[in-house]
Amino acid sequence: MFYTYILYSTKSLKYYVGQTNNLSDRINRHNAAQQIATKNGIPWILITYFECQSRSEAVQLENKIKKRGAKRFLFDIGFYEI
Repeated sequence: MFYTYILYSTKSLKYYVGQTNNLSDRINRHNAAQQIATKNGIPWILITYFECQSRSEAVQLENKIKKRGAKRFLFDIGFYEI
């Protein structure tokens, strides 16, 4: 199982979209400053995630969300601004 996820930083007020096969470990790595792209936004909060059957499916969804913009994508699926 693979996951595409959306995080939100209360510090930088930004969203981050990624994909992984181990969601809890990945979020812990983001919040432990082990990821260059997210180390300045700690703490990161998991907003939502989507289960995917393959890595390619997870990557395709990640790209779709990034192309639309995480905030707009969340609004489109019924989430409202944080």
